[in-house]
Amino acid sequence: MPRPIQATIHTAALHNNLARVRQSVPDAKVWAVVKANAYGHGIERVFEGLRGADGFALLDLAEAERVRHLGWRGPILLLEGVFEPRDLELCSRLGLWHAVHCDEQIDMLAAHKTQVPHRVFLKMNSGMNRLGFTPQRYRTAWARLNALPQVDEISFMTHFSDADGPRGIAHQMAAFNTAAQDLPGERTLSNSAATLRHAADAGVRADWVRAGIVAYGSAPDFPENDASHWGLQPAMTLATRLIGVQHLQAGDTVGYGSRFMADGPLTIGIAACGYADGYPRHCDTGTPVLVNGVRTRLVGRVSMDMVTVDLTPLIASGMALGTQVGFGSEVTLWGRASNGATLPIDEVAQTAGTVGYELMCALAQRVPVVVDGAA
Repeated sequence: MPRPIQATIHTAALHNNLARVRQSVPDAKVWAVVKANAYGHGIERVFEGLRGADGFALLDLAEAERVRHLGWRGPILLLEGVFEPRDLELCSRLGLWHAVHCDEQIDMLAAHKTQVPHRVFLKMNSGMNRLGFTPQRYRTAWARLNALPQVDEISFMTHFSDADGPRGIAHQMAAFNTAAQDLPGERTLSNSAATLRHAADAGVRADWVRAGIVAYGSAPDFPENDASHWGLQPAMTLATRLIGVQHLQAGDTVGYGSRFMADGPLTIGIAACGYADGYPRHCDTGTPVLVNGVRTRLVGRVSMDMVTVDLTPLIASGMALGTQVGFGSEVTLWGRASNGATLPIDEVAQTAGTVGYELMCALAQRVPVVVDGAA
């Protein structure tokens, strides 16, 4: 039989999370963001769960082609726009909308020969200082685009740097509103954090919101709030099984570097998952994990193909070793266990000094993935 590790994509969770976004901003249209192969979940695997969105937003032309091949005929937005002039030909053929964030992209449009004008989203750098025109240059960029016959409708976008924290969005909203005042067109401003935390701001929820990490069941403002606070469900479960059990005595060590030493008798389980599967090597002793749906902890260092887990909580709860817990027992690295218990991916990521986004995107190709339609 194959190695027991497996990732499961939960279609019903995607439905739930998208509905949660609509509940927060009922008057807005929703982009389902599927960049980075749907945050590691797989575009084809999440399509059914997210096709209730009003459009799909992504980065790569190849990913846009995949969405079209799935039968999607609605809007698709290239969040970073085109990278070279010939990309505009594919935008025309696939009917893609695309961001414009620099003069070079306007130059490409000006030289582009097309019978079908393009729908573009003019991006403002309102304080994030990545892509976009500064507020001082925004109206000039709009005027250039508006004069081009190659451009049909111009919409407007920006991206918030601190929607998930105490600084908030007011400073960027003020910059955007001042520069874009009275310009006609739809707006897309809010990311996941702004959609949930600042929904009362009419400017944020206007026209389009971008459901990124929220669609996949991760809290955009963890650890201040967790996924359950926002009514989100994990769209991915990474699970495996115990492939061995060891009984330690005081002074025994575990794993490479002997990073963990038992201070008394201890039973540990060895689970088939390691950093070659995308599980973070930086997860140390104490990282939460579920065994048979019971919360316990990692001990020792994560290796390429295995992790070791403390079975004490399971033994203490009356599960006899070798019957209810032992070889073959279910291990949930993140997501939902068979008994319904949930381990948020954000908690695992926190112990590794990163965010849930990275763990989702880092799932290794060798891990089999299945799609589950159950809630």
